[in-house]
Amino acid sequence: MPAPTLVWFRQDLRLADQPALVAAAGEGPVVACYILDDETPGRWAIGGAQRWWLHHSLASLAADLSARGVELILRRGRAAEQVARLADEIGAARIHALAHYEPWWQAAEKALGERLMLHDGARLADPRTILTRTGGRYRIFTPFWRALAERMPPPAPSPVPDLTGAKVSAASDRLEDWVLLPTKPDWATGFDWTPGEAGARDVLEAFMPGVGAYATARNLPSVQGSSRLSPYLHMGELSPATVWHTAAAAGPEAEPFLRELGWRDFTANLLDLIPNYADAHGRVVGDRIAWRSDAGAKREYRAWTKGRTGYPIVDAGMRQLWVTGWMHNRVRMIAASFLVKHLLIDWRRGQDWFWDTLVDADLGNNAVNWQWVAGTGVDSSPFSRIMAPLVQSAKFDAAAYIRAWVPELADVPDAAIHDPHGAGVAPAAYPRPLIGHREGRERALAAARG
Repeated sequence: MPAPTLVWFRQDLRLADQPALVAAAGEGPVVACYILDDETPGRWAIGGAQRWWLHHSLASLAADLSARGVELILRRGRAAEQVARLADEIGAARIHALAHYEPWWQAAEKALGERLMLHDGARLADPRTILTRTGGRYRIFTPFWRALAERMPPPAPSPVPDLTGAKVSAASDRLEDWVLLPTKPDWATGFDWTPGEAGARDVLEAFMPGVGAYATARNLPSVQGSSRLSPYLHMGELSPATVWHTAAAAGPEAEPFLRELGWRDFTANLLDLIPNYADAHGRVVGDRIAWRSDAGAKREYRAWTKGRTGYPIVDAGMRQLWVTGWMHNRVRMIAASFLVKHLLIDWRRGQDWFWDTLVDADLGNNAVNWQWVAGTGVDSSPFSRIMAPLVQSAKFDAAAYIRAWVPELADVPDAAIHDPHGAGVAPAAYPRPLIGHREGRERALAAARG
């Protein structure tokens, strides 16, 4: 009987198109593990909403593995130490895993040394291989996307390999003992998601009939035009290659969606190039701004998190986020711009809130998207681009979306719901705007001038 081989699962919780699992199965009996590491990531240990997702995703993965005779061993602690210890316990000569680009995962990979065999599969391509004609790395999305697109399609997805579970004795934590689910109170009662590989396939299938309308529909909050695949892609319950091949079958009309899939590779690329991108400005303009942090700013930040800003489109998005763990992509930009520009609050405060409340919180995506909106990123809109929430709300026909998430405004007619205070029809229960649009815009522009 050959020695067992260890598969280290991280943000790749699937069996299909899982190159690490394929490689391990080709060598002999498989042992699978997941390590809950709240130490190595430092302040980037996963947030509350994603812990809810992780619980259900691990339960799904464990059931899928068990059906094939493989136990999922759970351990808690520093990932590199726990994986190495488990490999020694079971006598594994090799450890297989997919490569990831967060700085803490790279540190853990380095610590494991030559025993660890890394495989591509978390992105469409290894971002370190997407190079300029002179061999450099891209820092701007559009040329990165063109270079990545030239490498597409990715390899065809591989099926679940035949697995033989290793008959080993290894201690495992109980998932329930990790207490990943909220209890008192259970704020996740509105999380209408089905984590796991089967749930991911269902969402992908449901989205495909609308992929041709994605370019337009994704910007309409009142229409379900988003794919809603982001948490499944982040947790790796669905491979990017699987999504690419499924969407590309629709023909040229799928290109806008495929471009967004490429954005995930770009954010991994930037995070690999600039590991502290979630903490430091990509442009000096961010260092010149005197971000507000006084008592008034703290009070307004709390109002923003609770969806009590007096701007209906912002409030609808923030309340959707709290209830469902997800926010419509267009509204994410509007809500982020409002915090950074209108309230002049450091984008990192908003990034931290999203990290804790989004089920799809991804370090690269979160940091790059916030810095893009804030105008502080290496590839971003200029700081002077200040979204007008009232205009955006009307332009993208958000009336039904606002009614769904801001019940105080349910009886306000469409013509007034985007700006009920300006129209003089705001109910008494709905808060007044924290700041006027013109006042906020002028203050932001003055702050950018230093």
